[in-house]
Amino acid sequence: MNTSRTSLSSAIAVTAAFACSLASWGQGGVPAPAPASPAAPGAPAADAAKQEIKTAYVQFKTNLGDIVIELDLTNAPVSSENFIRYVKEGFYDGTIFHRVIPGFVIQGGGFTSDMAQKETHAGITNEWRNGLKNARGTLSMARLGGRPDSATSQFFINLVDNQALDLDRDGAAYAVFGHVVSGMEVVDKVAGAPTQQFKGHADVPKDAVTIESAKIIEKPTGLPAAGPVATAPAAPSAPTTPPATAPATGG
Repeated sequence: MNTSRTSLSSAIAVTAAFACSLASWGQGGVPAPAPASPAAPGAPAADAAKQEIKTAYVQFKTNLGDIVIELDLTNAPVSSENFIRYVKEGFYDGTIFHRVIPGFVIQGGGFTSDMAQKETHAGITNEWRNGLKNARGTLSMARLGGRPDSATSQFFINLVDNQALDLDRDGAAYAVFGHVVSGMEVVDKVAGAPTQQFKGHADVPKDAVTIESAKIIEKPTGLPAAGPVATAPAAPSAPTTPPATAPATGG
C-alpha cells in the first residue's frame, strides 16, 4: 500500500488552536518535555523484567558507520517481527534518515535519497503499553497523529529521554521495540548533520545519510543482559520542534 508520511505527534500538550495549525510535517513546534527523574532506559514493566527477554539483532550499515540494534521480541513482538520482515525483504537498503532533529530524534525507514516514499505493508497494532520507554538510544515506531495503529516501516531513534512520547496524547503513545547496543556514536553523528528543506520536507540532512544495508545478525559478543546501555544526556534547554503528521499523498 502507499502509506502516508509517518512521523511523531506533538510531544507535550498543545492548545486546540495551535494543534490545528499544520506545518508540512503536521502540528507545529512545542517546548521540549521537562526533565523527569531518570528511569531505567527502555526497561520493561516490573513483572516483565523478571522473565527472560527474547531478542534479535539487526545491523544497519550506513555511510557514516554501523549501528547494531537489539529487538525486544518478548515485550514488543508485533513491532519487532514487523521490523524483521522489512529487514529480510531488503526494504531498508538504500533508504535514508530523512528527518533529523537534534535533541529529539532521528527518523528513517521510508524514503529514498530523492525523497520518494516506498510502498509498505499494512499498519500494525500499536504496542505502546508494553512497559518500554522512549529513552535515549531506543527505537520506536513512527506513525500518523491520531491514528495509533498506522505504523508501517518508519522508525525513529531517541536522542534523549523523551518521556512525553510515553504519554497517551491521541489515543496512544509511541511503541518502543528495541535499542541501540552498538553505534550510538554514529547515531549522534547523524544527529549532528546539517539539515535543510528539501522537496517540501523539513529537517532533511543536506548530505544523505543512507542505510546501505540492513541484515539480521547473531548476538554480538560482549553484550550485557538485554536492556539499553546508552546513558541519556541532559534534556535540551531550548524548545525543540517535535512535529506531528499531516497525511501525505506521495513522496
